[in-house]
Amino acid sequence: MTSGASAIAVTMGEPAGIGGELTLSAWRNRADHNLPPFFAVDSPDRLARIAERLNWDVPLTEIDAPEAATDCFGDSLPVLPLDVPGSTTPGQPDPANASSVVTSIRKAAEYAMTGSAAAVLTNPIHKKTLYDAGFQHPGHTEFLAEIAGIDRSVMMLLCPGLRVVPITSHISLAQAIQTLRTDDIVAASLITVQALRRDFGIETPHIMMAALNPHGGEDGSMGREEQDIIVPALDALKQQGVSVSGPAPADSMFHERAREGYDAAICMYHDQALIPLKTIDFHSGVNVTLGLPFVRTSPDHGTALEIAGMGVADDRSFMASLSVAGDIVRQRGQYRTRDSKALA
Repeated sequence: MTSGASAIAVTMGEPAGIGGELTLSAWRNRADHNLPPFFAVDSPDRLARIAERLNWDVPLTEIDAPEAATDCFGDSLPVLPLDVPGSTTPGQPDPANASSVVTSIRKAAEYAMTGSAAAVLTNPIHKKTLYDAGFQHPGHTEFLAEIAGIDRSVMMLLCPGLRVVPITSHISLAQAIQTLRTDDIVAASLITVQALRRDFGIETPHIMMAALNPHGGEDGSMGREEQDIIVPALDALKQQGVSVSGPAPADSMFHERAREGYDAAICMYHDQALIPLKTIDFHSGVNVTLGLPFVRTSPDHGTALEIAGMGVADDRSFMASLSVAGDIVRQRGQYRTRDSKALA
C-alpha cells in the first residue's frame, strides 16, 4: 500500500442506493475473498440502520483518522463519521443529502492524496440528484481530476481478459461524434499506456484503437472519422514510441482470440467500450480512473434504486474493485522501487 497507509477509503455514494449494503456485505465477506482493509466515509447511524433492516451482524467502530482503520478492521467495520441531514429511505434520493455525498468523495480523495488512505473506492452516485443541487461535473472521473488539480483523467473499465478506455463517455452519441478529437485520443492513449506500465506491470503494452464507423469506415464510404481523426492519432502515438494498432472494426475486435492481441482497447464512445465488457463479465467489472496521483476504483454499475434496501444487490463488482485497488497500490510500489534502483 501507499507509504503510511494500509486501508482503502470507501465513499458513501447515494444514501438511498445500494452503496451502504455493498459496503456492509463486503465486510461480511472480507475473509472469504481476502479483501484488503477498508473504511467507510459515511454515517454510522445510516449503516447501522441498513444492517439492522437486513438482519446482518456487522459491528461498526467509529474512527477519528484513517490510520485507525486497520486496527479494528478484523472485528468491525471502521467508519469515519459523516453527517447525513436528509432522508435515507431506500430508493428515494433526497437532494438534502447531495452535499454529504460530495463531501464523502472529497474527503476520501484528500485522505488518499495525503497518504493517510491507500486508495479510494467510490460507491455509485445518483447524478440527477447531484446536478439538481448544483454539482457541475459529469461524474466522479472529472470531479476527482479537479480535486487532484490535474487537467485530464481517463476512465478505464476492466474485467479478466479485457481493459477498455472510452474517449468520450457520459454524453449523447451525437455529441460524442461531434466532439471526437485527435488530440483527445492521443492524450487518453498516452495516459493509458503509462497506467498499463505503472499500475498493471506491463512493460511494453500494446493498445488497439477501435474505429468509429461500421467496417472501419470502408475507406471513407461510411464516414471519414477514421481518416480525418483516428489515423492521425495513431500516427502521432507511433511517433512517440507507442505500440498501437487499428483502427479496427469494433464488431470484430472483442472476441476471445482478438482480445489476446492487445492489452487495452481505446474506444470512441461509451457503449462501444462498455457493451463488450459487460457482456463478458456483467457482475464483476471494475471502473479505474487513470492519471490521478492516487488510486481510485469503483463498481461498474449504478445506484440500483429499485432494489435498494432489499439485501439482494450483487456485491461482486464492489469486491473486485477493492481487490483491484489493492493490486494497483502494490504494483505502483513495485514500479517506484524499480525506478529508484534504475536511478541509483
